[in-house]
Amino acid sequence: MTVVRRTHKGGFTLVEILIVVIILGILAAIVIPQFTSASQDARKNSLVSQLQTLRSQIELYKLQHLDQLPSTLILGGATPAVWGQFTNKTDASGATGTTTAFPFGPYLQAPPTNPLNGSIAVGAVAADPATSGAANPSGSVGFNINSLNGKIWGTSAKYGYYYDESNPSNSTNDQ
Repeated sequence: MTVVRRTHKGGFTLVEILIVVIILGILAAIVIPQFTSASQDARKNSLVSQLQTLRSQIELYKLQHLDQLPSTLILGGATPAVWGQFTNKTDASGATGTTTAFPFGPYLQAPPTNPLNGSIAVGAVAADPATSGAANPSGSVGFNINSLNGKIWGTSAKYGYYYDESNPSNSTNDQ
């Protein structure tokens, strides 16, 4: 008498594989939006940190230049030259150069870029914004500086508003 042995090959059925794929899809749908939010939050935090650095460097510039604001910055503009007095050495009058006659600075290694909108442009304004998240009067710029007192603000993701540092979740920050 011959005994027939059945061999059972282990493996997954099509239904089991489909269930695993569906579970992975559900998990991906939950996790991916959180990563998107995290990257936007990181850009907002980067802007706040950058603004703190800029404010301290403007104060240092004023201290070393007899309370004068950087003239190229308060005129505003969209070229890296706007940041020239911060990225180069300067003398007491604010002129830039490379010799020992220019003992101050540089205050920044490179022109700062607003991480929310990618702009290095600066808009000059004559007054502080009335409220946090106020409308940006300078158009498509990354930063606005008060040409009278040297205070500086970042702009929102789509340039329309001042970035509201006190409330990062303010909807105007994304507009």
